[in-house]
Amino acid sequence: MTRPSTPPVAILLAGGLGTRFDAAGRRNKLLAPLPGDPLNRPVALASAHALLAVLPRVIAVVRPDSAELENVLLQAGCEVVMSHATKRGMGATLAAGINAATDEDPPPGLEHLDGWLVALADMPYIHPNTLRAIANGLTSPEAIVAPSYQGQRGHPVAFGSAYTSRLAALDGDIGARDLLISEHITIVDVDDAGIVRDIDTPDDLR
Repeated sequence: MTRPSTPPVAILLAGGLGTRFDAAGRRNKLLAPLPGDPLNRPVALASAHALLAVLPRVIAVVRPDSAELENVLLQAGCEVVMSHATKRGMGATLAAGINAATDEDPPPGLEHLDGWLVALADMPYIHPNTLRAIANGLTSPEAIVAPSYQGQRGHPVAFGSAYTSRLAALDGDIGARDLLISEHITIVDVDDAGIVRDIDTPDDLR
């Protein structure tokens, strides 16, 4: 009998400094209100809500000095990991999220886990249907799935469970780039410009 798999765990990377948004570091772009949003949600909350609409478990990784952001994401329903690894870059941040999900003994459900969906908190415009299509593309433990909009590849990216140990060992700011170069990737074409639209500067919110 085939045992049921567990949906991918979403890792929401929310630990960047956002220096292009505010070089002085006084304003966290992830807490900036999203223009036109009927609920007046901050950027990170909109990103989290999209993930939570599709996947049952979302782990957000934030800087240790991000109490307000932590509270926003906790109230949304995310698990939040405050990690000093965020200071070392995106790869270390991702590894912190993976390790937080797998450090339970025994890790419940992880033996049947479909994999990981790695998302960026500064990309609040991605549609839940896009996230669902990417997650559903994990048809094997060796799968890597990425979306494309009008020929441009974007985020988030899903990794099958076979990559768990390699993701957990990442460090620095490279992220999973080497995996995306060296391994076969399944591309899902989507009609969603949100996969290539992030918030880097205040102008991106106008």
